[in-house]
Amino acid sequence: MTAIIVALTIVIIGLLSASYLCKGKSKKRKYMIWGITIMIAIAPFLSFSIGLTYAFIVRNTWAALIMWCLFPVMFLVGFIVLFVGIVKEKEAV
Repeated sequence: MTAIIVALTIVIIGLLSASYLCKGKSKKRKYMIWGITIMIAIAPFLSFSIGLTYAFIVRNTWAALIMWCLFPVMFLVGFIVLFVGIVKEKEAV
């Protein structure tokens, strides 16, 4: 149970730091910040906490392997967001 709380705390800290870093930035920079945050801070720890919570609910330790399915999907979403930020044209001010 403690591991789930620690993982969710890291996710919350990642969300707060990304939102703080995005203040006053261009849309291109926001996409890049959120893409990196999703890949590094959100995907691994959120998939870990979801996997352990699900395994705890169904009382099957093999159910925790759902994190192996969730992590690549979340990581891919973060990579796509980062890629959109890289190739997006800079806004005219």
